[in-house]
Amino acid sequence: MNEKALRTLEYNKIIQKLSELAGSSRGKELCAGLLPNHKLSDITRLQKETTDALSRLLRRGSLSFSGIHDIRPSLMRLKVGSALGAVELLRISSDLDATLRIKAYGGYTGKESDVEHEDSLTEYFAGLEPLTPLSNEIKRCIISEEEIADDASSTLKSIRRSIRVTNDKIHSELSSILNSSKNVLQENIITMRDGRYCLPVRAEYKNQFQGMIHDQSSTGSTLFIEPMAVVRLNNDLRELSLKEKEEIEKILADLSELAGQHVEQLEYDYNTITGLDFIFSRATLSKIMKGSEPVFNNNGIINLKKARHPLIDPKQVVPIDVRIGSDFNMLIITGPNTGGKTVTLKTVGLLTLMGQAGLHIPAYDNSELAMFDEVYADIGDEQSIEQSLSTFSSHMTNIVSILQKADENSLVLFDELGAGTDPTEGAALAMSILSYLHKRRIRTMATTHYSELKIYALSTEGVLNASCEFDVESLRPTYRLLIGIPGKSNAFAISSKLGLPDYIIEEAKKLIGKQDRTFEDLISDLEESRVTIEREQDEILQYKAEIEKLKKSLDKKNENLEASKMRILKEAKEQASLIVNEAKDVADESIRKFNRWLQQGGSIKDMEAERANLRDRLSESSDLPIGKAPKPGKKVTPKSLDIGDSVFVTKLGLRGTVSTLPNPKGDLLVQMGALSSQVNIKDLEAIEDEEKKPRTDTSTRSGKIKMSKSATISPEINLIGKTVDEAIFLLDKYLDDAYLAHAPKVTVIHGRGTGALRNAVHSFLKKSKYVKDFRVGGFNEGNTGATIVEFK
Repeated sequence: MNEKALRTLEYNKIIQKLSELAGSSRGKELCAGLLPNHKLSDITRLQKETTDALSRLLRRGSLSFSGIHDIRPSLMRLKVGSALGAVELLRISSDLDATLRIKAYGGYTGKESDVEHEDSLTEYFAGLEPLTPLSNEIKRCIISEEEIADDASSTLKSIRRSIRVTNDKIHSELSSILNSSKNVLQENIITMRDGRYCLPVRAEYKNQFQGMIHDQSSTGSTLFIEPMAVVRLNNDLRELSLKEKEEIEKILADLSELAGQHVEQLEYDYNTITGLDFIFSRATLSKIMKGSEPVFNNNGIINLKKARHPLIDPKQVVPIDVRIGSDFNMLIITGPNTGGKTVTLKTVGLLTLMGQAGLHIPAYDNSELAMFDEVYADIGDEQSIEQSLSTFSSHMTNIVSILQKADENSLVLFDELGAGTDPTEGAALAMSILSYLHKRRIRTMATTHYSELKIYALSTEGVLNASCEFDVESLRPTYRLLIGIPGKSNAFAISSKLGLPDYIIEEAKKLIGKQDRTFEDLISDLEESRVTIEREQDEILQYKAEIEKLKKSLDKKNENLEASKMRILKEAKEQASLIVNEAKDVADESIRKFNRWLQQGGSIKDMEAERANLRDRLSESSDLPIGKAPKPGKKVTPKSLDIGDSVFVTKLGLRGTVSTLPNPKGDLLVQMGALSSQVNIKDLEAIEDEEKKPRTDTSTRSGKIKMSKSATISPEINLIGKTVDEAIFLLDKYLDDAYLAHAPKVTVIHGRGTGALRNAVHSFLKKSKYVKDFRVGGFNEGNTGATIVEFK
């Protein structure tokens, strides 16, 4: 791309923002050197990398690239076999630590499960090798940039131990001299000169103090003398220091040799982590700008959806929809000053450059960009005082250069084309330039105030008008781009709002041509129609939204009703089941009580009390939805009543079948399920909805009832394994059911055992009033392990 377009469209400011996001020096270099690409495959790769990095940022959080040093000079020295210093080795270790951290962030483990999360960055992360043994060895030997660890080698440890011992001896000897020679010393301190321990001796006592003079004070009153007693120890200390230095050099050489064995991997790691720094900087910029990956094409089509200029405050910028290249290849934008025309040009140009550089653009998903070989822009005041060029001349010089270089693979942006000179000539020049570019099918966007260019766009196929909307009432632009509608300068309306007298405005209107007035009136009518249509569309969308909201609300209510219905039915079934089970238990218990009373000669008073209790319990449950009761009919009379008739017992609220005809008192037996009870004819009602059957069917109906009951009773009961109490309880209920079912005889299986269960059964049978006889089973009846019971 040409440097002028990059500067005019402020691409360098985007690059500056990008560079600030990089954490390494090489990452910043890569960001600073990023330029728009001309190959679609390279653009696609860069965009995919940015998208995948952004996805990782959103999924796993930010990735730090701090602690990365430029080790390229050190790697060059390792390649030729040179030894590195402690600082260089520590920087290599720091880079390896960063490599380990970055590889862990990438989450690549080499397992098959990683295949599900592979993207364009997986290969980068997989190729990283932290060289942990090398990094640990460097950190073990080198504590800081100025200190080597004692444990770096056994020799160094021994030397440093000897140095400490020698230092202790020197200090001990010097302390002794200090105490014995206080009168000849200037100060009672130990100092060092040229790496040797000395004492500050007064100049007048130099001949009385034996030793080597190493220095003197600026006044000459003090001499720094090394006592003869520590000369040998100082010599030993100097020798040990030299050995220490040699050993440290040897340690650094060994570490350098170890690092040199991995120089290729170190170089790959460095280039990869700094390259990832570059990629994640692009992703971070996209996250900050709320950008998205554009869709590129080779057809010259641009279709930006809600595009925002990345250098304008996000709280103030107004998104615009721009398209060009599909059904038209030239867009002429008109409208008042400060309406957003220039921002529109810069937005399209800058987003094109950013997209081709692999950067995401601040626009909605699936926005389209075309790949251009060059972007040319003539925007802004190009007046040059040094070259004595006016604004018009400077613009025209730039335009001439553009016309010479532009081709069908170029995007050309003109701001105020033809301005700065006579309007008539400027409009003619602008129309001619645009016509030339249009014939060559060069994608062009131009802003203008000339009405001639509006007419040119209306009358030329492949050229379309656009305008930046302006609110005359508030005298402020809305910055909305309206494609297909030419704009007005609104000079008269703005002037009137600002207070210019009407008679001056009317006079001005007379001075413009009739054709111009007609054209402006046409534009005004179009603008009013557009506003009306947009308002109606907004209302329609609002109605649709309300309808959709109501539909969702109705669907939700229907779902709630259906859920409530299912819940109520479920609760009703559960309640009915409980009532039925309770009724069965009450009926069984009542039958046993009545049978005992009949056998044991119970009082009528107790039976009536139990019957009243049953009626109370039934009345408590009468309000529950346990099913639809038979429709009661008229009162029955003794003459109309036959055995087998269906009746409704009003006091009990139960349906039954007549078992006997009424006696003179009107009492009769009615069979109500498992309950057979004596009731009075006054408490009976005929059931009208059931057909009365002939008398000849009575025996058949009675037989069916008996057979139905008998079919549910087993001819034998097995009490083996039960305790005496459990067995007697089960036997009591079984005999009740069998007797009601009119079974002639049953078999009670109690087993042989100790005979205790058999004796308990026989004792119970002797007391039973409705047992006619019982005996031990025969050969084919279980022998002594069973008892045969016959009913009365």
